[in-house]
Amino acid sequence: MSEQLTPEDENRVAAAEYTLRLMDADEERRFEARLSEDQALKQDVAEWVAHFAPLADEYAPVKPPAAVKARLTANLFGAPDVPASIWSRLGFWRGLSFAATAAAAVLAVVLVTQPAPDAPVSGPFYLSEIASEDDSLRVLAMFDGATGGMRVTRTAGEAVAGRDFELWAIVGDNAPVSLGVLTDGGVDTIAIPASLQGAFGGVVLAISDEPDGGSPTGAPTGAVLAVGQVSGV
Repeated sequence: MSEQLTPEDENRVAAAEYTLRLMDADEERRFEARLSEDQALKQDVAEWVAHFAPLADEYAPVKPPAAVKARLTANLFGAPDVPASIWSRLGFWRGLSFAATAAAAVLAVVLVTQPAPDAPVSGPFYLSEIASEDDSLRVLAMFDGATGGMRVTRTAGEAVAGRDFELWAIVGDNAPVSLGVLTDGGVDTIAIPASLQGAFGGVVLAISDEPDGGSPTGAPTGAVLAVGQVSGV
């Protein structure tokens, strides 16, 4: 006789299905209504996002139309001559959607054989993959709204000698706000300004090439190498 799932197990299954975009539109709406009020369910989703994230690496990027790239570049930085490498793929979530079909086949096995990660996640939780068009620079950013901290993990790319990568946040038509220089170690924890935290779901993150120590002007001075849209969980 098969064991009956507990309510907690059912929530884990639903969170995994939501993370992999296996739900239909009605199921997603119902789940998101629960998600907005259930902190434990938010943690389940955040844990599965971290668990399934490597699946996106196996799938090709989906590039937005060139007109979207040009409009965003002009709106954010007012620089029509920014090199073409500015536009990153929004590969993280789209990669997960392409991976969903294959992942669904092994989802039941994963749920049975691997316990959910037990690292606490407070929430609200936001993710962004910031990647250059050729994938030579890739950064995964995870923001925990409860702590105001964002963990930034660089998985590919190094700044050239005498230069630094600087991370920027852009909300709407406002000027970019520096979040600091990325360190050589590849992993940084950044305190997000309180003024940005409430609107973080609509933030665009960008990485520019700057002099050693970061931009001397408070605005991007070098080439914008990668851009990523923040997605809420």
